[in-house]
Amino acid sequence: MVTGLEWSVVAAGAALFLGALTEFIHARRVRRVAALAFGPSARAAWWARGAPVLRVLSFAAVAWGLVVLWVLPPARHDREGQKSANVTDPRHVLMVLDVSPSMRLVDAGPKHDQSRMQRARDVMFSFFERVPFEQYRVSVVAVYNGAKAVVIDTRDFEVVRNILGDLPMHYAFKSGKTKLFEGIEEAARIAKPWNPSSTTLVIVTDGDTVPATGMPSLPAAVHSTIVIGVGDPKVGKFIDGAHSRQDVMMLRQVAARLGGVFHDANETHLASNLIGEAFAVEGEGAWRRLSLREYALLALAVGASLLALLPVLLHFLGTNWHPGKSRATQTTSQARLIPVEGV
Repeated sequence: MVTGLEWSVVAAGAALFLGALTEFIHARRVRRVAALAFGPSARAAWWARGAPVLRVLSFAAVAWGLVVLWVLPPARHDREGQKSANVTDPRHVLMVLDVSPSMRLVDAGPKHDQSRMQRARDVMFSFFERVPFEQYRVSVVAVYNGAKAVVIDTRDFEVVRNILGDLPMHYAFKSGKTKLFEGIEEAARIAKPWNPSSTTLVIVTDGDTVPATGMPSLPAAVHSTIVIGVGDPKVGKFIDGAHSRQDVMMLRQVAARLGGVFHDANETHLASNLIGEAFAVEGEGAWRRLSLREYALLALAVGASLLALLPVLLHFLGTNWHPGKSRATQTTSQARLIPVEGV
């Protein structure tokens, strides 16, 4: 089934074909009277020779822009007057949350009196306070001895707040070691159909059982990755007969292999410049911030302007030949103005 956006490409292709056909027919007719229109050289001005190409491209741009604006849903605004995110070009925050029992050990926070999950909740609440939540969709993947998608593409912050609370999600898994890479694989599977560079991946874990090999690859949708470590990286706690602490070196390697950054959030929150770089809030170019609707409006404005201005420009600047005023006439007129000695 052809979607609305695919119809815009079909319309642009049809306009391109019909425009090229009509320009070909028009060029044959102009060639017959070229000497009459452009003088003895039978050639238009250098820039006017590209007018047929500009007209054809303008027809295609106008057709594409009109169809895109026709198929896109109307822009919506919230009660505060802020424009809602375009549903055809959404941005995503994809969080991989470690929910293993070790995340309930109390050794996190500036005073080491919080559980690792509580510290993760505080860090992520601070994170979302500095992210334009209304412009993003949030997905959460819980990981322990396996991975499960908890929520996909929600805009309700209360759902995220409930997940980051003391929800005992580790009971949904069988007991065993934490398989963080399976959570990353599940996140990659979820993000694969999304638009390129539309997703920020956030991994929250204590990193005490991260393997050295087997890193999954991320799809093109993932623009940036932040690995957040919680838990005491020096002392740690014992659980199930094993010593558990935040493995900073291993988490740094995970972040490097994913092309992202690592932050030890056990005592400090994420820096604002780190969040800005991850979401490309300041560093993103102006063209990448444009939505599909704005690209359609731009194509429509440029195409229509060219179609309106080309006839005027061709009339006044299309040729350097001006009939009725030959060089011989100009030379004779200038000769009559030359004074003769002795007269």
